Amino acid sequence: MGFPKLKPRYTIDQYLAIERDSQERLVFLDGEIYSMAGESDAHGIISVNLIVSIGSQLRGKACSARTKDTKVRSGPTPATGQSTKGMFSYPDLLVVCGEPEYHDARRDVLLNPAVIVEVLSAGTEAFDRGEKFKRYQTWNPTLSDYLLVSQDQPQIEHFSRRPDGTWTYSLHAGIDADLTINNIDCVLKLADVYERIDFQDLDQEKVSAP
Repeated sequence: MGFPKLKPRYTIDQYLAIERDSQERLVFLDGEIYSMAGESDAHGIISVNLIVSIGSQLRGKACSARTKDTKVRSGPTPATGQSTKGMFSYPDLLVVCGEPEYHDARRDVLLNPAVIVEVLSAGTEAFDRGEKFKRYQTWNPTLSDYLLVSQDQPQIEHFSRRPDGTWTYSLHAGIDADLTINNIDCVLKLADVYERIDFQDLDQEKVSAP
């Protein structure tokens, strides 16, 4: 999964108590808690560009963008706080449409994301593509769009849910490309997403890395 594991077999209530008192973001997956690693410079720049682009297009609309500090629950509604089943994660960016729905009265765990965007990192890419996306699809029926954004090249992969529950896939590559998220009426221009990113510098960092 790419995150250092702290300790296994926590209940959801235990996780939330620990996480809400923590200075770092913690991911919960079926009773295990993982500490999220810090982000690269490129990851941070791309994340800000995404929130600026999508957030500005949602002004005055029924949908709003949230930053990577918003938790999302993807799992069955726990019968009690002693349950260990489910996932609590922090998408890099999400969009919620209509009234937000929350896990509890603290209103810090969202249940009804419409769009989730993840900026891929070497340590988390497999998780973002695999188990995380599987949980999002299964337990977040409001999710209509899932975007995977590369930080190594100008490329965005777009998964969109059809009315029958199946998903379509489209690849958008090249700095002059763009894509439309029809469900929220937003257009993402890759030139905007990758503004201030120098891919030659990124290539040199890979070569010089031990």
